[in-house]
Amino acid sequence: MREVNYELLPEHIRGGMKRYLEDGIEPGSFCVAVLENNLSGAFGRADDVNVINMHSIVQWLYNKCPRIAWGNTEKVYAWIKSGGFNGQKGI
Repeated sequence: MREVNYELLPEHIRGGMKRYLEDGIEPGSFCVAVLENNLSGAFGRADDVNVINMHSIVQWLYNKCPRIAWGNTEKVYAWIKSGGFNGQKGI
């Protein structure tokens, strides 16, 4: 399994993003919107902490999250269906 640094993310969404990447468990609606690259959906679902940290969250997405796991709805749900890193071999 690939090691991913989650430190750029606000603490309260780290667990959801970690479970998503490692096990393919669907995170909350804010994180799904971020992963789908849905700007208006992400801001519409963001709490005050996530709004303030949106730049860091997007920076994490671009620099730390594997491209196969985000970018649009199809990629996100394919990642979930695959079981994340733990459900895949050789990623």
